[in-house]
Amino acid sequence: MTGAMADFARSDDPVLDRLLRAAGQQRVWGVDLTLDRIERLLARMASPHRRLPPVLHVAGTNGKGSTCAFLRAALEAAGHRVHMFTSPHLVRVNERIRVSGTLVSDEEFAEALADVLRFNAGQPISFFECITAAAFLLFAANPADAVVLEVGLGGRLDSTNVVPEPLVTGISQLALDHVAILGPTLRHIAQEKAGIARRNVPLVTQKYPAPIHAAVAEVAALKGALLRPRGESWDCAVYDGQLAWRDPSLEEALRLPVPKLAGAHQADNAGLAIAMLRAQSALNVPDSALRSAMGWVQWPGRLQRLTAGPLVAPLPAGAELWLDGGHNPAAARALAAFAAGASPALPLHLLVGMLATKDHKAFLKSMPHGVRITAVPISGHDGVPADALAADARALGMQADAATSLPDAVARVAGASRVLMTGSLHLVGEALALNGPLPV
Repeated sequence: MTGAMADFARSDDPVLDRLLRAAGQQRVWGVDLTLDRIERLLARMASPHRRLPPVLHVAGTNGKGSTCAFLRAALEAAGHRVHMFTSPHLVRVNERIRVSGTLVSDEEFAEALADVLRFNAGQPISFFECITAAAFLLFAANPADAVVLEVGLGGRLDSTNVVPEPLVTGISQLALDHVAILGPTLRHIAQEKAGIARRNVPLVTQKYPAPIHAAVAEVAALKGALLRPRGESWDCAVYDGQLAWRDPSLEEALRLPVPKLAGAHQADNAGLAIAMLRAQSALNVPDSALRSAMGWVQWPGRLQRLTAGPLVAPLPAGAELWLDGGHNPAAARALAAFAAGASPALPLHLLVGMLATKDHKAFLKSMPHGVRITAVPISGHDGVPADALAADARALGMQADAATSLPDAVARVAGASRVLMTGSLHLVGEALALNGPLPV
């Protein structure tokens, strides 16, 4: 399956930048999902993916990165050393790989990537496959107690899906996204995501509509996985200012702090992470660690508020600036729910930039009627032209204009308002690069 989406990165470190450019020129551009290339490469590298600490593998459309962040926070609160692989990055490519909890250094990354390219010996390989192989090399070479592994795209044919025996797998919220690659319906997408299932390994899921649950259950049964769906094997809800989590083994629900991450949907992501941890027994994670994780968790670019910096300073008194990389209708609905319930009540002003591969009209339709929109370009990426995005917003009955840059967009904010910069993680990364703080 091939699409028009490219994954690439640059670095301020000249050695790493040269290697990243080389990794992006290995004769596979865009999306061509297969396990053949990564399996061939890893075999040449003495199979580092078979020498990893216990792996917690997470797929999904929305929320999989946040679920990984909760997993890492809980495991580290329990005293475990954790490797983590996520994508995409926001500002620096190093954000994709954490070695024992710390972002990989330029030197370590460059050494691993040089090994990957040497072993690949000029054979066709994608950029993402190169980065995945580098992460596996680093994770196999450095001691840790666990690996938190986020699927890049889909699941069944994603290059992370070569790990033979994960400790536990999980699927977050499912929604229509990447339909040209994963299939035209939610059922197709669910089946692709469920492809991370493994025989006798727990597959923990959110609660889905019956046809979608059936699609996931079908794949789980064929794989021999131990399905643990929300609503049957576990559940959670925010009640009296706390996150109440329960499964059949508990006489009373666990009472935990509400997650630090903004947005009601983060309680669902935290609940999935807790269910994954409680579905395994190899890693001890006491309830006290779960409580700590709710306050420790960090996941930049997901309803992140900026309180100082060059993008914040020009805002009118009483205005707030928030960032979120949501880019599909389901994410838009979650953002709209956040804005509707946020305090104090403020008019919502969206600064929106979206990739040309995304359904920007569907995203805009999921936002509140009459919201103010300023469309912005996404530097260095094939985005929807700001003028065209603004015109489509006006056709939907929204007040919309087009800016030439993020600083120009911020300058157009009038009066006290809740300013939400959204539509793409690339746009969020651009904002953090201009304003800070950089993800650490």
